[in-house]
Amino acid sequence: QVQLVESGGGLVQAGGSLRLSCAASGGTFSSYTMGWLRQAPGKEREFVASITWAGSMTYYADSVKGRFTISRDNAKNSVYLQMNSLKPEDTAVYYCAAPSRPFAFVSTEKGFDSWGQGTQVTVSS
Repeated sequence: QVQLVESGGGLVQAGGSLRLSCAASGGTFSSYTMGWLRQAPGKEREFVASITWAGSMTYYADSVKGRFTISRDNAKNSVYLQMNSLKPEDTAVYYCAAPSRPFAFVSTEKGFDSWGQGTQVTVSS
């Protein structure tokens, strides 16, 4: 079972930027698509972005396309989410996530089976 630990959240003004990091352990990181999910107060958890095991393909929710960038460093067992032009509606707890199967293409929230404890991102207007 993979363990995921997120960091990098915080409070930022609208239009600002944050970079989230996720450190993974307990699995063969380079064999798994990795992703980010988020959950705002009173809402269901939703897909934000994912990146395939070698980093060759990325997927984004329409709401973050052009503003967020997902990347990974397999040598460091880490995945990142660069968030630019942040909006108040981006306020949520952000979770790093992994599927249970290696070499799986995952681009929806339901495709992920493990996630970390989350990191809070708050965007003020």
